[in-house]
Amino acid sequence: MRPLSEPVTRISGKTFSRKYIALGRIVAEWEKIIGPEFAAKAVPVKIDYRAPQGKGKAAAKLASLHIATTESWSTTLHYQKDLILERINGLFGGGWIEDIRFVILPRESLKPPAKSKRLLTEDEKKFLSGMLESLEDQELKTKLETLGREILKRA
Repeated sequence: MRPLSEPVTRISGKTFSRKYIALGRIVAEWEKIIGPEFAAKAVPVKIDYRAPQGKGKAAAKLASLHIATTESWSTTLHYQKDLILERINGLFGGGWIEDIRFVILPRESLKPPAKSKRLLTEDEKKFLSGMLESLEDQELKTKLETLGREILKRA
C-alpha cells in the first residue's frame, strides 16, 4: 500500500506548477488588464518560460503570454501590446512578462460558455456550506464556494 499523497503529488505537480498559477492569476484579472472592451474578444491561453541567452543576462526566466483572438482583433490588439504588457507587469510586478504573442482562432471559439440558469436546491446549498465551514481563509472560501455552485449547477 502506498500513501494517497504520492500519486496525487505526481499528478497535480504540473497542474499546480508556477506556470499555471501565473496564468490563472492573469485570467482572474483579465478584464482589468485588457479592459472591458477587449475582454470578450481575446483570451490568455498560455505562458511560455525560457531561460535568457548569454552570460550577462539575469538568471530569471523570461516569459511570453499567448493570447487567443480572431484575426481581425489581433491587429487591433497588436497596437495595444505595450499597454497590455505595462498593465500585466504593473499588477504582478517587474518585467515578468516580456512579450505577447497572438494565436488566431475562429470567431466562434471565443464565445464565453453559457452560464447555467439552474438554481441550487436547499440540500445542495447545505452540502456546499458544510464542506466549506472549516475553512478560515475567507477569500479561498468564497472562490471555492463559487466553483462549487457552478459544478453543482451543471451536475
